[in-house]
Amino acid sequence: MIVVTGATGNVGGELVRTLTSAGERVVAVSRHPAPLPDGVPHHVADLADPESLRPALDGADALFLLVAGDDPEGILSAAKESGVRRVTLLSSLGVGTRPDAYRHAESFENAVRGSGLDWTILRSGGLNSNAYAWAASIRADRTAAAPFGAVGLPMVDPADVAEVAAAALREEGHGGRTYELTGPSLVTPRDRAVAIGAALGTPVRFVEQTRDEARAQMLAFMPEPVVEGTLAILGEPLPAEQRVSPDVERVLGRTPRPFTDWAARMVGAFR
Repeated sequence: MIVVTGATGNVGGELVRTLTSAGERVVAVSRHPAPLPDGVPHHVADLADPESLRPALDGADALFLLVAGDDPEGILSAAKESGVRRVTLLSSLGVGTRPDAYRHAESFENAVRGSGLDWTILRSGGLNSNAYAWAASIRADRTAAAPFGAVGLPMVDPADVAEVAAAALREEGHGGRTYELTGPSLVTPRDRAVAIGAALGTPVRFVEQTRDEARAQMLAFMPEPVVEGTLAILGEPLPAEQRVSPDVERVLGRTPRPFTDWAARMVGAFR
């Protein structure tokens, strides 16, 4: 049995569907209920309270873990005591490129490496699903606002991250590995707006934000160090942050999906 935390999120939801389609028994964990595939039990838990996770872990072999809460050792101890043997952590590329801004994720990585479990770490690049932040404005007046409109990053499809996670949770050979997960090419914010417009069949106008405008918007839902690190990546990416990683293809045996594929699949969110 595999426990998926964050099971109603962009990666977690894809992972639940991928695992159940492969015939795996899955327990979905999140703070709030949401629609799930038929037959998948849901457990309400908050990773800030490791004890709330214990009932979901009973009988589990593997755990998909998010960076959430402040007690990774407590979560991992509960997992080991419940018989979990394998853990896959969804982390961030920023841990490797800007560790000062991503100390929270780094603490989870360190805890996973020291857990004694068979571990795999997935350092994800920016997710294509970040474009959902534009959904309301695109629906309202076909506009999309972001800073650094001409700066490209290798954004990754949440479905690709989920498929790599499923492989790490189900297969041998991924223990002790840290995978960097990106898309197949650099995509700018302007490119993403154009792709969504093409999927809709009507143009989306791109509006360039200033750094300060973007910072104020992001502070509403992100801690300040993460905001500053994110803005630095978006505006002045390091070579390592623009590198297209081969790891998705190494694990899945195919190239990562492009942003245009994601936009076509998810176009309903922007109508």
